[in-house]
Amino acid sequence: MSIFENKKILIAGGAGFVGSNLTKAISSQFPATIFVVDNLMSSEKENIQGIPNVDFIQGTIADDAILEKLYSEGVDYIFHLSTYHGNQSSIHDPIADHDNNLITSIKLFDKFKNDQRVKKIVYSAAGCAVAEKSVLEASATVEEDIVSLKMDSPYSISKIVGEFYAVYYHKQHQTPIVRARFQNVYGPGEVLGAGQWRGTPATVWRNVTPTFIYKAIMGMPMQLENAGSGSRDFIFVDDIVRGLISCAEFGSAGDVYNLASGKETTIKEWAELILKLTDSKSTLEILPRRDWDTSIKRFGSTVKSKEILNFEAHTDAEVGLKKTIEWTKSNILFIKSCIEKHKNILGVDY
Repeated sequence: MSIFENKKILIAGGAGFVGSNLTKAISSQFPATIFVVDNLMSSEKENIQGIPNVDFIQGTIADDAILEKLYSEGVDYIFHLSTYHGNQSSIHDPIADHDNNLITSIKLFDKFKNDQRVKKIVYSAAGCAVAEKSVLEASATVEEDIVSLKMDSPYSISKIVGEFYAVYYHKQHQTPIVRARFQNVYGPGEVLGAGQWRGTPATVWRNVTPTFIYKAIMGMPMQLENAGSGSRDFIFVDDIVRGLISCAEFGSAGDVYNLASGKETTIKEWAELILKLTDSKSTLEILPRRDWDTSIKRFGSTVKSKEILNFEAHTDAEVGLKKTIEWTKSNILFIKSCIEKHKNILGVDY
């Protein structure tokens, strides 16, 4: 029997990439209702259309009226996935990042701090905020690593301060918050250009995987900052969804768990694999290192999550990329329409 059967679930940011995949997964486990709250700043409503048992509320989880409605309804599990998408958007507008990436967390935690009906709140934390700032080589980031004051972006600041508040609310009010530290998630459902223009080309070219896949399919050049020598821990979205559900079921309140593959892959290796799987003739363009990015190489330790959550990432990189490529090809017109919303701002014809 699923822990979500006949339960009320709140997914803040549930129309986004990870959120919509989580919504689909939980919907299949017979919940009473899934409240999806999303302001569509970096997502599209189409991501959750047709999913059973969903009550969609368009707006920010920081809205007092929305919070009061949800509190009055009563919820059993909360997944806090809403965020101000991306490092570069946050660098462009730190205030917007603060309002949409930190205030959301404080207000959500504060509203439900003493609600005895809530069994678990799962907060999506960011592995990049705790990763060692390394250029030469990386070691697996463990959950208990010391956090540096030297952050790369307001996004990283907001995500780690969100963790501080999660720890505070658990200590002060025994609020059952579990922190799930994401690595670099990829998979079907991540739509380039989704949502509103947020000030930089990263609105369109967001994470590396959907960007590389789209450009490979379209025969466009693929840019490798720092010659692609940086590395990431790529984890398929289905695995992240299982990890989030494991955090809700087995995670200890007040604790933190990496949701990682534990494998380090360079950006160049990832680009070359995508070129092979798409049979693309796209060229690789070598660019200098991004001046703001000092977390060049990183991957996460899987030991604690395996021991306590019984969680491991199962999806092989080639299998995950093939599924993502197939999804991208099947949804190419929708993706193009989202990209083209921003065409006049960028001055580029895609």
